[in-house]
Amino acid sequence: MDLRKLKTLIDLVSESNISELEITEAEGKVRIVKAGAAPAGMVQPQMMMMAAPQAPAGAPVAAAPGAAAAVAAAPAEETGHVVKSPMVGTFYRASSPGAKPLGEVGQQVKEGEAICIIEAMKIMNEIEADKSGTITKVMAENGLAVEFGQPLFIIE
Repeated sequence: MDLRKLKTLIDLVSESNISELEITEAEGKVRIVKAGAAPAGMVQPQMMMMAAPQAPAGAPVAAAPGAAAAVAAAPAEETGHVVKSPMVGTFYRASSPGAKPLGEVGQQVKEGEAICIIEAMKIMNEIEADKSGTITKVMAENGLAVEFGQPLFIIE
């Protein structure tokens, strides 16, 4: 599906009373859902993809060379509360390039306090701490893409 057609569909959903739209074509399936609890005007298209089968815990894993780092990091479980990404987008630690980071290692945060920003579809979404405590680790790189459910911070 070309980008212009996708943009037209997103605009259609955002300007109408439709809350969800799913279209299947030869190239694939597109599902656009108007988020009820998200910031006003936020519409997230979700490209449906087949997930790779998961190996059972403790089983040997054969991975592609690019995935070797992710597999090697998996056994090292972090202690504390993990703040995960609620969406796919670009992770930013600060509100602007020269500004002080919203969440830093050693910083005391309260539940509901903004600790980073994720840009999705040109919309800047403040991500809030879902637990009070001290940030002990920042697990995402500033300016790089993050996936849904990817760990961003560890709070103890």
